[in-house]
Amino acid sequence: MIGVLADPSEELVVREFFQLFKTPWEFYDSNREYDVVLSAGDHPFDAARLVLVYAGRKIPFDTQHGFVIASQRSNRVLSYKGNKIPIYGGTVTFSDATGDFLKDGNSGACSAHMSRHEESIVARIGYDLFSEIRTLLTSGQSPANANIPTLELHVALLRDLITDCGLSLFEIPPVPEGYGFIVCLTHDIDNPSIRRHRWDYTICGFLYRAVFGSIGNVLGGRLRFQDLIRNLAAVSKLPFVYLGIAKDFWREFDDCYLDLETDLASTFFVIASKNNCGQRVDGRAQKHRASKYEARDIADTIQKLTAAGCEIGLHGVDAWLDCAAGHEEFEKLRELVGFSEVGVRMHWLYYDDESPVALEKAGADYDSTVGFNETVGYRAGTIQAYKPLQATQLLELPLHVMDTALFYPDYLDLTPNEARVVLNRMVDNAIQFGGCLTINWHDRSLFPERLWEMFYRELLESLKSRRAWFATAGQAVAWFRKRRATVFESDAAEPEAVCARVTSDNAVDSPRLLLRVHGARSHHPTRERGADSYIDLPFEKQVSTNSVSRLAHK
Repeated sequence: MIGVLADPSEELVVREFFQLFKTPWEFYDSNREYDVVLSAGDHPFDAARLVLVYAGRKIPFDTQHGFVIASQRSNRVLSYKGNKIPIYGGTVTFSDATGDFLKDGNSGACSAHMSRHEESIVARIGYDLFSEIRTLLTSGQSPANANIPTLELHVALLRDLITDCGLSLFEIPPVPEGYGFIVCLTHDIDNPSIRRHRWDYTICGFLYRAVFGSIGNVLGGRLRFQDLIRNLAAVSKLPFVYLGIAKDFWREFDDCYLDLETDLASTFFVIASKNNCGQRVDGRAQKHRASKYEARDIADTIQKLTAAGCEIGLHGVDAWLDCAAGHEEFEKLRELVGFSEVGVRMHWLYYDDESPVALEKAGADYDSTVGFNETVGYRAGTIQAYKPLQATQLLELPLHVMDTALFYPDYLDLTPNEARVVLNRMVDNAIQFGGCLTINWHDRSLFPERLWEMFYRELLESLKSRRAWFATAGQAVAWFRKRRATVFESDAAEPEAVCARVTSDNAVDSPRLLLRVHGARSHHPTRERGADSYIDLPFEKQVSTNSVSRLAHK
């Protein structure tokens, strides 16, 4: 059990952190004994086998234990076992620190100090843990650090500090039984019909990219010559599409995705009201943000998709800002799909600090907006679904990969080979840390002028080969809710053990949870190691930590 000391203002942050690092903990009680005490700042506490003190400034604790501060500043990038950990608040480095496992990425100065006092190990970590978690879950990361799963690295560091100091650790990892990680395939439905666009912003962009953009992409190795011919042919057919003589090739997105994603769950986010560009905080949004369709216009497609097991969510316009307008959008979609629980992703990823409250009041079951338009990666620093600090029940399923961010010239402008490298690294992170990799491939991305079908097909095959559980966004969120509903409590049959018990389970058809025990390691905490030493035991309702421990020692 970890006893946690923190400022009362950080209570929500502490609770959310330990939903993401699902391990036995409680706020520090001076009447109890703890194997691990974690203090965020300078707080009085009794001795423990392991004491972890986080602070990004000099505190009285440093003088009492002989920790000498060498430097103090903000916005430092630390290095931990080859990984970069951006620190957005204050940090300190120490003189004469023991070990160098956590260092300033530039100077090499130690940002952690460890010492042994009789039967206790004291680790002083030179940044404010919960302040950093707050920043990640509210402000988020800049695009410059998008490729770093920062929050997961904070969890990994804490886990390693505990196990490398000779203590075992129990946790419920963000990994479903039988799988390596979760994948959500999602599709924002922005332009389901090219026939609806007549010399507007969308069609002008289509013509430019189909002709001039395609030529440049062929020359730059981003497009095959035969794809250039397909794009030019599509341009030549466009008048006949308007006349109804030729097929509206954007209109076939449902059949194409159902074919590509056979037996794979996916989620389609559709717009509830057309010809509405929506609001920004400072006024009306750009006119070309308005959609030329609404959900009712593709009711037959929505019925086909739901019959095939796909999920339909709301592609919101004003819900992020106006809960009354959002409620109206949700009601329009609910009437069409017949489901009360509907998730949302905002059109153009509009989102601000007040959005979690607005979306929750509007009736969203979950949100999947937090991500980047211009790059791919981890805006909130995590691969897990989390509860925004402003929300009561709403969960955020972060968006990690968007096709336009990968390939558009104004964004990353990657070649297919470059994009494969980026996505392989993100899949590696998902396998290492667990969680859910959320991907957005737009409705028109399989057709002229984009023609990103081949890359997407290869991506699906790669994900299948790496033991991914393909879930709709709603299914993934339900699984995370089940994990969050698990509590650790004393085991009546074995008083010295802890029992993990699921208190609510609405995701009855989802994979089981795992209870993972990390074996204690007696080596020095700065030593690099190979594969983690742990054992997993699946469970549905409850399991005792002693059951896992006995298996671990066989």
